Amino acid sequence: MKSRTLLTLVFGLLLSSCGMEKKQSPSTDTVETVVAVEGGLISGLQNEEKSVAVFKGIPYAQPPLASLRWKPPQAVSPWEGIKDCTSFQASPIQPNPAPFYMWSEEFLIPKKPISEDALYLNIWAPTQKSEKGSPVLVWIHGGGFSSGSGSVPIYDGEALAKKGVVYVSINYRLGLFGFLAHPELTQESVNHTSGNYGLMDQIAALKWIQNNIEKFGGNPAQVTIAGQSAGGASVAFLVGSPQAKGLFSKAIIQSGAGFLPRTQHPGGLALKELHHAEKEGKKFTDKLEVPSMEALRKIPALTLLEKSSGRWQPIQDHYLLPQPLLQLFREGKNNKVAVLTGWNQDDGILIRGHQPRTAYENTIRTNWKNAADTLLKFYPATNENIAKRSQGQLERDLTFGIQNYTLANLVSNQNEKVYMYRFTRDLPDGDQKDYGAFHTGEVPYALNTLQLVNRPFEPIDLQLEKTMASYWVNFATTGNPNAEGLPEWPTYNPRSKEMMLLGEQVLAAPVNDSLALDFLVEKLTSPNP
Repeated sequence: MKSRTLLTLVFGLLLSSCGMEKKQSPSTDTVETVVAVEGGLISGLQNEEKSVAVFKGIPYAQPPLASLRWKPPQAVSPWEGIKDCTSFQASPIQPNPAPFYMWSEEFLIPKKPISEDALYLNIWAPTQKSEKGSPVLVWIHGGGFSSGSGSVPIYDGEALAKKGVVYVSINYRLGLFGFLAHPELTQESVNHTSGNYGLMDQIAALKWIQNNIEKFGGNPAQVTIAGQSAGGASVAFLVGSPQAKGLFSKAIIQSGAGFLPRTQHPGGLALKELHHAEKEGKKFTDKLEVPSMEALRKIPALTLLEKSSGRWQPIQDHYLLPQPLLQLFREGKNNKVAVLTGWNQDDGILIRGHQPRTAYENTIRTNWKNAADTLLKFYPATNENIAKRSQGQLERDLTFGIQNYTLANLVSNQNEKVYMYRFTRDLPDGDQKDYGAFHTGEVPYALNTLQLVNRPFEPIDLQLEKTMASYWVNFATTGNPNAEGLPEWPTYNPRSKEMMLLGEQVLAAPVNDSLALDFLVEKLTSPNP
């Protein structure tokens, strides 16, 4: 935090109560903007064109350290003077970033800082105010609930802010620090639960936005939550959670939703239940031989990160998610909002590689038993090349396709507007391996950040970026992606099953693999698969 002179402080207090106030630096063309938020005054900087005010590293909760580790987020403590919010704060604690597969540095967090003290958000706001307040788009990052942050380069919000939205990116606790469930944590909780601290952070950030976003020109009644992969699943959980009621009016859910098991073994639950998650947490602490949560909270975060293994993710905790997500939506207990959702043509990621044709077919027969013959009609193994392609498509559909497809059907059946897409553009690969329309590949198109990605993009990519960013902004503004000059995007419903193809051509088309998706959904939700 940087303090200014008393004169500057009084000036800021008098003016920023009405919103953002500008102060021209006498020695440069830089314009500093001061805003009063919960906790005190913050300062940001305007971009070169003076069209967007940028605030980075705004605290929305107290640092979750020491006794606050594995506790619900607490309100920020007030500070004196003007807090400098002109650079990103730390990404949540996680392994050091390193490019892998198709994900180059632009898709990863900055190399530093990385810290347990990371409950911050970032805001890009148009300097020209709307009389009714600008729509707000809140971006929730992906990363498998174990990596990522709001400061990933492709999440930059300047371009969308220029299009008229107040854009917010947020951090939340990850991995062990965000999702440890344990009997002792449940016992000490006033809500009689544990585990979903990362989701609690997201809700705390949304509450902060409700209370403060008008100061940045945003309309708290027009908040759209958006995310991709784990961020998309987070948005689905928030739409399903009674604890998030009234915090947003629209949702964008890209390549992730968390409704069904992401496995080739039919049956089972998409989310672990609290009691089961507590057992896994207890197993972890027993392995560390720590006698209590108090002792566990004293262990350095990096030590815990090194000793942590497995996947720590959201659970059905009986509080934020009182029932399985699928049941919440089927019973109409979810928050009622318009939804834009979809997935990518090559979302399927086979981390362990492809099996030979015979091994793939044997795996299907072992896991799917009486349903195997039908499944192999949809995902055939007639030769090695076809078997390889089928494995990628099956992984895509189990992990993402059926999740977002199920979401679209459930929300449409509630008579809410749904717009569904399939992103089909093979990203130019240059010197990199060709991964097609890969997982996360659509994000810089939708967020208008292709200029930050080091690939040999072609005019068709720039046009697709312009179209997709317009769709996303239009949806955040009106709940409908359509506008004059754009290809018409029809609403989705389970009868017509029309979606938008976003690729070299942008056009409406039927969901041509709906029979395969319906088959998977039926088998994965059947009590007798």
